[in-house]
Amino acid sequence: MMREIHTIILATAIAIVPCANLHAQSQTKPNIVFILVDNLGWGELGVYGGGILRGAPTPRIDKFATEGLRLLNYNVDTECVPTRSSLMTGRHAIRTGTLKSPAPGQPNGLVRWEVTIADLLSGQNYATALYGKWHLGDQDGRLPNDHGFDEWYGIPRTTNEVLFKTSSGYDPHVVPPEFILEGKKGEKSHQVEEYNVDARRRIDTEITRRTIDFMRRNVAAGKPFYAYSALTQVHFPTLPSSQFAGRTGNGDFADSVVEMDYHVGQILDAIKELAIEQNTVVVFSSDNGPEFRRPWQGTAGYWRGTYHTAMEGSLRAPFIIRWPGKIQPGITNEIVHAVDMFTTLAKLGGAQIPKDRPIDGVDQMDLFRGKQATSSREGFLVYIYGELYAVKWRNWKYHVMWLDDMSKTPAQLSVPYLFNLLRDPKEETDVLTDNSWVQAPVSRMIRDFQQSLNKYPPIPPGTPDPYKP
Repeated sequence: MMREIHTIILATAIAIVPCANLHAQSQTKPNIVFILVDNLGWGELGVYGGGILRGAPTPRIDKFATEGLRLLNYNVDTECVPTRSSLMTGRHAIRTGTLKSPAPGQPNGLVRWEVTIADLLSGQNYATALYGKWHLGDQDGRLPNDHGFDEWYGIPRTTNEVLFKTSSGYDPHVVPPEFILEGKKGEKSHQVEEYNVDARRRIDTEITRRTIDFMRRNVAAGKPFYAYSALTQVHFPTLPSSQFAGRTGNGDFADSVVEMDYHVGQILDAIKELAIEQNTVVVFSSDNGPEFRRPWQGTAGYWRGTYHTAMEGSLRAPFIIRWPGKIQPGITNEIVHAVDMFTTLAKLGGAQIPKDRPIDGVDQMDLFRGKQATSSREGFLVYIYGELYAVKWRNWKYHVMWLDDMSKTPAQLSVPYLFNLLRDPKEETDVLTDNSWVQAPVSRMIRDFQQSLNKYPPIPPGTPDPYKP
């Protein structure tokens, strides 16, 4: 009798467990959620020295940081497009034709020949979706659903275009307004609504809602997923939704940071509710350094400079990765670059890295999981608009072009500057004379990369499809 009662209780308990949880427990490949925010400086979040000091507390991201590995030396490109290209392809933007804008009328973004992280994970039976900012092509054939994503919703270009209609003399017949689009793989994307100031205030709420819905659908289906949630805050115009306007009393920028923190918290809460925390890798990062435009100025905190420069304030971005039981909570100052995320996440999902093209990204999972103490890279080259500006190697920074402020004109240096980033984080005191030995490894890096560019010529900006090297 007791055995029968026990059997009935056990059967009842199994029956009331949500099917989604059973799928989550049986799934072996980890889900991947990549939250990329726009123009958030290194010094904005509480865990990076900002938060309440900026009048914008970030409790959800701060708590998330205690649950994962926080990088102090994660590096990106100097503006939106090249960083997003690096993340998608694992190739430096000078290779992919996305380092600078093409001539007017020419195609922009990634050629179809490029292989994206979404392409690779789709080949491993992942459901893939992008919600938010794409900025890697605004024409059919170069939108996210043409580059491996099963579905997408968001903007093909950038947020400052919402200011077109408020600009004196703007003529929509000459330059059409930007639209929010959505689309599915194998279909043409279509317009949802005009991306204007009102839509700008609402879009991150919708991006978050769709990200959560995508996760729920695929957990119910028992399918691993890659959700790329590319929030638009805090890109200028940095305008909060009506729900957050006036929330901090410290202006639109602070309100927008608090709203961003809230949306990240919503995604994290959904992951917990779906009982998939143990099998979900969550990454939070920004695409480049802080805004420099008034009244939407951000901060790089400890570092000097804003995006569009080769300063540390441009290159270092917040980065937190969580994978419970696999990645131990902690902090590291080891060098990691955005291109590394392509290789790291692709291998995590079981994909093979392309062999028919140079891939600059290296697998950093052993660093993240504590299996090695040092990064799998020692440095990288910094290109801006097609020109080599600087080289970062270990704790040294070597500038061959100088631009520390966007109000100035770039200057070619007859004698390079060298800074020790541990002793001189603001890059103020040139120490090349006493440390000229650093030129040897830096010169090798420049030579090796140039040889690679000679062997595999970069794709020129504006190259049409079909492209074949």
